[in-house]
Amino acid sequence: MDFLRYFQSRQGEMVRLLKNLVQLESPTSEKKAVDKCCAEVLKQLAGLGGRVRKFPQKEIGDLHLVEFGWPGNRASGNPILVLTHIDTVWPLGTIEKMPFYLAGDRVYGPGALDMKAGIVMAVFALGAISNLGIIPRRKIWLFINSAEETGNEESHRQIAALARKAGLVLCLEPGLPGGTIKVQRKGRVVVRLDCTGRQAHASTPDKGVNAIEELMAQIHKLKKLKIKDMSLNIGLIGGGEKANVVPEKAWAICDLRFWTSQDLNNLKSYLRELRPTLKGARVKASLQSFTPPMEFSSASRLLFKQAQEIAASLGMDLVPGRSGGGSDASIASHLGLPCLDGLGPEGEGMHATHEHLMLPTLIQRTALLTRLLLEL
Repeated sequence: MDFLRYFQSRQGEMVRLLKNLVQLESPTSEKKAVDKCCAEVLKQLAGLGGRVRKFPQKEIGDLHLVEFGWPGNRASGNPILVLTHIDTVWPLGTIEKMPFYLAGDRVYGPGALDMKAGIVMAVFALGAISNLGIIPRRKIWLFINSAEETGNEESHRQIAALARKAGLVLCLEPGLPGGTIKVQRKGRVVVRLDCTGRQAHASTPDKGVNAIEELMAQIHKLKKLKIKDMSLNIGLIGGGEKANVVPEKAWAICDLRFWTSQDLNNLKSYLRELRPTLKGARVKASLQSFTPPMEFSSASRLLFKQAQEIAASLGMDLVPGRSGGGSDASIASHLGLPCLDGLGPEGEGMHATHEHLMLPTLIQRTALLTRLLLEL
């Protein structure tokens, strides 16, 4: 079956669905809007034979798993878990300032690339499998996350639980330029540093212990950590009361990113052993959030090689790449599951006003996804 030609003939339908989903704005914080957009996706999937499981949520949009199995399917392994998310970073009303439109081969709109195009790919790939009567080797589980952009403990728990039962993971986040998919992602921890000193009058600073000075020293030590390619961003900081008072308290919230689980262990060990640099000061580090690194394991390398061969048969050159940001695939990868991420279309401007995808790659990646679902 020539899936490239098949999806080229359905390009108009794919663009119309993408437009519909983009115009149904779905910022993570707006539960009703997210649920409404997800309902449209489920409507598109209706009739394809999937069984929908809903995980109701109070604060975020409901989570959904759509399980596909086919009569006569002789599953050769555990299911393929396909990870998607319906939420975006864009607040309600953005569509008025950033309308959906096409300009040549580029498709613009808030959330079009990240990652409503990936949702469209899943809908059409599963639709092709169902409508053409082709039976995949494995069952297919499609997970629709409602809070990927901010992270959510319940969605992370659900993904981990599904990953433990699945055989491999395909994540439809946007691809990197030049046919590159994501086989590595940095892990991330958000750390809060709290430093405590002793107040004194600014005219006699030696009688106090300056918490801001202690905080500055701790941040300087953190920046000098010998962890290869670790990045540190001091995102929030505060402390003190008045210019003429030696500050008793100071704090900072830092974003640290790293490539390996060993890096994470080294970082945790360092934070546990923090000691103040000033006599009389105290320092405390607490983890605010955590995303594990996605490492290019031997299992993922084997999966990538299979995908690369399938892509080559479609005339596509698949290249392994890495990203400094995390995704839901990082959770599954951390549990030892082989993962491929960035299987969505190429584009630019994620979380930016020029967000767009390249339409030809939407067609190519949907053809590739369909073949992967059938053959892996």
